[in-house]
Amino acid sequence: PRLIEESGTVTQSAKLKELLRHIQEKTGHHKLLIFSQFVKMLKLISTALDDEGIAYEYLDGQSSQKQRQASVEHFQSDTDCRVFLISLKAGGTGLNLTAADYVYLVDPWWNPAVEAQAIDRSYRIGQEKKVIAYRMICQDTVEEKILALQARKKALASNIVSTDESIFKQLTAEDIADIFS
Repeated sequence: PRLIEESGTVTQSAKLKELLRHIQEKTGHHKLLIFSQFVKMLKLISTALDDEGIAYEYLDGQSSQKQRQASVEHFQSDTDCRVFLISLKAGGTGLNLTAADYVYLVDPWWNPAVEAQAIDRSYRIGQEKKVIAYRMICQDTVEEKILALQARKKALASNIVSTDESIFKQLTAEDIADIFS
C-alpha cells in the first residue's frame, strides 16, 4: 500500500493513489463504502483521507456495538460524511448502508460470497439509486490468482446446482424431506 523509496521516503502505492482519485471524483455527489480485509490498509486510507480533509466513518472488528451503530447512523444521515471505511469481515453482516451508491473492494477475498455480502450492504431494501461496485485488482499479482480461485469456486457451485447430472436434480420430494427432517 505504501512504497519506501531508496531515499527512505514513503510514497503511496498505485492502488491507493487510484482509490483516492476515485474518492475525490465521487464524494461530491455520491456516498462510498470502502472494504478491505486488512485493517492496516484501512488505516492507510484513513490517513490519506485525513490529509485531504475528507470526512469518513470507520468500522473494524475492534469497534464496539455502540460505535458500530453510531457510525452507521452518522454515515446514513450526514450529507457531509461521504465515505465509510469497513473491514471486510466486520462489515459483512448486519449493516444496512443504503445511503451508499458506490462500493470499493480494495483487495480480493478468496470467498466470493464474502465480497457479495459486502456489496449487499448498500444494495438493500430502501436503496433508491443504482449501486456500482469496483474490485481493485493489481495486474500480475497474487490478486489475479485469487480472482481465478473465486471464478473456479463460483463455477463449481453453479455446476453442483445447475447441471443435468447434478445430484440435486435427481432428488425426489421424499429425499428432500428426509434431508431436512
